[in-house]
Amino acid sequence: MLRLYDTAARAERELVPRDPGRVSMYVCGPTPYDVPHLGHGRTAVVFDVLRRYLEWRGLDVRFVSNVTDVEDRIIARAAERGTTEADLSAKYERVYWDELARIGVRAPDAIPHATEYIDGMQQLIAELIERGAAYVIEGSGVYFAVESYPGYGDLSHRDVADLVEGAGARVEVDERKRSPVDFALWKAAKPGEPTWDSPWGPGRPGWHIECSAMSLDLLGEGFDLHGGGDDLVFPHHENERAQAEAAGHSFARHWVHSGMVNVSGEKMSKSLGNFTTLADALDSYGARTFRMLAVQTHYRRQMEVGDAELHQARAAVERLDAFVRRAQAAGLTWTAADVDDARRSELVEAMDADLDTPEALARVFTMVRDANAQLDAGQVDGVLGIVATVDDFVERVLGVPLEPSVAVPADVEQLLQQRTAARNAKDWSEADRLRDEIEGRGWRIEDSPQGPVLVPIATE
Repeated sequence: MLRLYDTAARAERELVPRDPGRVSMYVCGPTPYDVPHLGHGRTAVVFDVLRRYLEWRGLDVRFVSNVTDVEDRIIARAAERGTTEADLSAKYERVYWDELARIGVRAPDAIPHATEYIDGMQQLIAELIERGAAYVIEGSGVYFAVESYPGYGDLSHRDVADLVEGAGARVEVDERKRSPVDFALWKAAKPGEPTWDSPWGPGRPGWHIECSAMSLDLLGEGFDLHGGGDDLVFPHHENERAQAEAAGHSFARHWVHSGMVNVSGEKMSKSLGNFTTLADALDSYGARTFRMLAVQTHYRRQMEVGDAELHQARAAVERLDAFVRRAQAAGLTWTAADVDDARRSELVEAMDADLDTPEALARVFTMVRDANAQLDAGQVDGVLGIVATVDDFVERVLGVPLEPSVAVPADVEQLLQQRTAARNAKDWSEADRLRDEIEGRGWRIEDSPQGPVLVPIATE
């Protein structure tokens, strides 16, 4: 069974579903105040691959991802642009899902919005107050009492005493809070901000409370897996976990986090001027290249993004395209029923070891080399299971559709016709010269039962 690194345990743990045959996943979604960047794309691909892999293994997956449509950055951006928070967040949410669709990320089964869960959040806050885990500060809001939850810091492996000592540099200090690390569950209304009525006065929810309320409502107690980028481990996920469990709920049983993105060796950030939008990358290199780059990097490692890495990813896609085209040129056709069980098991072994997509890809390309060697030797029969396995895994699990056909430039097609005429006239030297010219233009000739076929030469 799949073993995944658990952030809280700091070790790989077997993912044992709460309900046999079914996996429940909650992954933190966007705060839509701007266009999505490379980091959003990378995180989305990671959990899309995890979802696809679980389904490929025969499990049913319930996948939930939220939208934070009320938050400080949305309020500030809407004020800057003279629009409403609802219009701003709706605009950028559409952009977010559109860009994810471009890279083949499947839509979640449920997409809860914070503004739809005000009642649920208020109910959870009331439970915390009743248990003594939260308190009201008149005119300020409701705060979670960190000291009420002994396990605080266990997810992010931080000491509460150290957090208290350094809190002044991290948060706005309110002298009325019991501890400087206590965090807002409900914020009292301020002029010009969206507000809702509550038992503690008009206001709006804090950031962390929404995910606890949404995930418990949609996935139930003790759901299987909570995921997101590793920048969310603290404070967001730490606080989610604390407030849910302090209210008496069994929360996520497994925590999975993906690494960040480096652009030209530096962590991507607006302050460094390397804030690359996802749309820019896709427009320049294509969706398949981006997904290949994402799966060439282990999900827990930082993903390097630069021209060299993107060219390498594009070359990998081209090699796979060339392989399936060559198999077709040899007269092979295949379906999922032709997948080789032994070859599939090799890929399962790699993926079960903490979703090791780089190792799985290495095994894919070993299979491709084996199959090409067989084709070189004219041994077509043994290739069918390999090409079916490669095509099935790369498309269904990694989410990279392979292209078995491609437009051939007219001048190259004309050269092929001239070569065929030379061969028919038994002018072998001219046929060889034309073959070399065709290869110099990036195409290889494969003989098939239907005649010669042009296959692009993959970039190595």
